[in-house]
Amino acid sequence: MNHDLRHSSRRTAKAASVARHGRLKRHSSWQTLAKIVGSIVAVALVSGSAVAAYAAFDLAATVKPTLTLDNEEVLEGVPDIGAMEGGVNLLIVGSDSREGQGTAFGDPEEETAVLNDVTMLLHISEDHSNASVVSFPRDMLVDVPECADPEDPSGDPLWELYDVKINSVLSHGGLGCVVKTVEAELGITIPFAGIVQFLGVAGLSEAVGGVDVCVAEPIEDEYTGTFLDAGTHTLSGIAALQFLRTRHGVGDGSDLARISNQQVFLSALARKLQGEGTLADPVRLYSIAKAALSNMQLSSSLMDPTRMISMAKAVNDTDLGKIAFIQYPTAYVDGGGAVAPTDSAEYVRTALQSDLPVAFDPAAQESAFASATDPNAAPPVEVPPEEVPAEETPTETAAPAPAAEALPSDVAGQTAADVRCSAGRTLDDQYE
Repeated sequence: MNHDLRHSSRRTAKAASVARHGRLKRHSSWQTLAKIVGSIVAVALVSGSAVAAYAAFDLAATVKPTLTLDNEEVLEGVPDIGAMEGGVNLLIVGSDSREGQGTAFGDPEEETAVLNDVTMLLHISEDHSNASVVSFPRDMLVDVPECADPEDPSGDPLWELYDVKINSVLSHGGLGCVVKTVEAELGITIPFAGIVQFLGVAGLSEAVGGVDVCVAEPIEDEYTGTFLDAGTHTLSGIAALQFLRTRHGVGDGSDLARISNQQVFLSALARKLQGEGTLADPVRLYSIAKAALSNMQLSSSLMDPTRMISMAKAVNDTDLGKIAFIQYPTAYVDGGGAVAPTDSAEYVRTALQSDLPVAFDPAAQESAFASATDPNAAPPVEVPPEEVPAEETPTETAAPAPAAEALPSDVAGQTAADVRCSAGRTLDDQYE
């Protein structure tokens, strides 16, 4: 991507104003009902529980939509998300805005930038047999299409941008602009989106009773205050949030290493939600939803309770081994400081456009920033051959599984069933 940056001085000044004052407008009810509804939707999407979505029904009706995406017309006449050709796409943005987050993450009056430091796409296949979560590095260079100005939606649109870091798009044009940018990059339609802030992530981890994460080598990060010995740790609240935020304390200290660390956490969260009976406990689910993402802004397309229920049902029984966490393949540009998509990104685009599951190349794990095994785990117990139960003969002919898109070795990631450990980085390593 070697396009010239074409932005007039007027637009540059306007974009700078948005970056300084880019807080998205919120309705008066936002700090009460919308927060709870947002958390319920988030948990429903992650856990696949229709119960959580039903709990949102009586709340959602009283909350006004926060943002209408340009492409929501694709949902007209669609009775159920199962009828959506090509599957369902939802963009999840993690904002580093300090607004309403107290002073634990810096002075909200001084640190006014609104950056999408986490940008993840959730794709649920049309037949609901698999799902993919694609993470985009925050320093990835993208072209930004013309977008509505969040400060003046009915006025002149913001001009397109070229070769800018993806984490600057939220400040430039709001959530709708991030959606349009990712759509253009992937060649897909994204009719659902939401933004979550720091304390919302901390609330989710507390509500589920903590998440067990494995650390292969010690993690030491003075920037986030994360210090973990090798082994398994149950993280909740701020400790869980800082684990997700740490960059200096994992891998090579890059944002790519942080993505791998986040995948370790998210896969552990998925296993916990499915493995402890959480999905069958309506009271616990509602408590989790209510406490979870206390700061989340949703697109209007997610404010329909029927749609929430449909999404929850869609992933309710998805096998953990069929939920793939994918790091969008990139490489550093000349001079460093930013990354750009590699040719292998086309394989990810093809899988999403064709609604296909993915298969990781085992060699990719050799270069990932997470260990494939727990160094503290007990050795596997060998089962004598005579004790291995015989496979039951199926009574019906199962439908053939869809062909998987085989990803090349430079596309890193894991499934939710893979128990992997974070590759820690000590202070000595950082100061060498």
